Amino acid sequence: METKIEKIDKNKIDEQVIEAAGKILQNGGLVAFPTETVYGLGADALKEEAAMKTYAAKGRPSDNPLIVHIAEYEDLRKIAINIPPETDALAAHFWPGPLTMIFQKSEIVPYGTTGGLDTVAVRMPIDEVARALIRAAGGFVSAPSANTSGRPSPTLAEHVAEDLNGKIDMILDGGPVEIGLESTILDMTVSPPMILRPGAITGEMFEEVIGKVDVDETLLRAESKKAPKAPGMKYRHYAPKAKLMIVEGDLREEIFAIRQLAYQAYKEGRKVGVIATTETLPFYKYGVVKNIGTRENEKTIARNLYRVLREFDEEEVEAIYSESFAAQGMGKAIMNRLEKAAGHEFLSASEIARRQKYRRITFVSGTDSARAPMAAELLRQEDLAQEYVIDSRGLVVLFPEPANQKAEAIMKSAQMTLENHVSKQFDPEDLGDDTLVLTIEENEKYKILSEYGHKGNVYTLNEFVGRGGEIPNPYGKPLTAYGECYEMLSSLIKELAEKLNYIAEEEK
Repeated sequence: METKIEKIDKNKIDEQVIEAAGKILQNGGLVAFPTETVYGLGADALKEEAAMKTYAAKGRPSDNPLIVHIAEYEDLRKIAINIPPETDALAAHFWPGPLTMIFQKSEIVPYGTTGGLDTVAVRMPIDEVARALIRAAGGFVSAPSANTSGRPSPTLAEHVAEDLNGKIDMILDGGPVEIGLESTILDMTVSPPMILRPGAITGEMFEEVIGKVDVDETLLRAESKKAPKAPGMKYRHYAPKAKLMIVEGDLREEIFAIRQLAYQAYKEGRKVGVIATTETLPFYKYGVVKNIGTRENEKTIARNLYRVLREFDEEEVEAIYSESFAAQGMGKAIMNRLEKAAGHEFLSASEIARRQKYRRITFVSGTDSARAPMAAELLRQEDLAQEYVIDSRGLVVLFPEPANQKAEAIMKSAQMTLENHVSKQFDPEDLGDDTLVLTIEENEKYKILSEYGHKGNVYTLNEFVGRGGEIPNPYGKPLTAYGECYEMLSSLIKELAEKLNYIAEEEK
């Protein structure tokens, strides 16, 4: 089968394209089309054989109900019976829009469309292309997401083509969707109504209109023993090809844990993906890191989720690590999709974080202009078993300044550079429980301990590696003195790297 792809603009709809797509549906064919949520795979909702074609094209289990899309509210009464009175208020507030409601089905809806159930799921999309197609097709279009079953839902026509090219008759390319997550599903056959799938319309929004709504317990966590109320909810959905794992804890621990996992993969030569946000992106150095959006506006995260998962497939990563999100508002829908994509697999951020004693190594000298930044740069070049934030500080930094020119000359001669270094004043906040503070001189260590009283992780560099003596201060001396200092630092840093790697091995 040749799949025809037609570009279409919702602001200037080509009626001839819509008419042709409508005829395909009337004749029992399949057409993918944009909605405000994700791209849908349209078929005639009132034809049993059309539903069978949908299941076949997607590779979807036939007990997984299809949502019937309508363009006119009065059409609801043709396909649903025993419609509760709250429906009018819900439709007035949320239709057209990203809300699917479940009702008792009428006789004209075939069991193929409903997955063998006596109920029918109904939605009225707001997208103008979708509504025009529904009207052209006769008013009732069944449409699951237009992707291979189990894969991330399509938010672009290109995603549809990746999965279904050659399996369906037509794709209407209306550009990127607006929301990016499937509609909220509300079961109207129970009282109070029950949310079976979270989406852009939240429980709080429903309660402002009709009062109390329940939430299906199977949404809360996979551990729930209750059977899902909708058969389609029992299948793994939205999954990328690589194994996805959600790292769960407070955000700081999540970042540490994902950094640790990504660095370990890098050391082992494995390609992994990291799902980060605008706020956390700068903290990740290893792995294929994708910015999913900003936590300040979770709609951006929802819009980008499936696109990012598909991009990881293109990058052929072996595993994906994702931060978690607050399960409230839109975050509840985001976590629902992430959990399903991960097969409900979580990793404890705190447990992973505990495996690494030190996460930051800070070298401290007087002015942070020569020996401390030299030591930090030398350590960055070492083959370390764990990832660390490596930096330097000074106890007397009157104003930020670049590295000492002679120190920079020596480092350049060794194929390294301090070109981007700017001296920074030591701060009490640099004394974290997971920070190893290594001073260049003994008096710097004592000054820190006497002023801040933190004795846990403060050593001289020599002391920590088990070597006596002190590192000479080359300030005011010729370039050869800086060379001698470099040689001593280089030797100490190699010993430091060996000790850190030994500690890392012991922590496994």
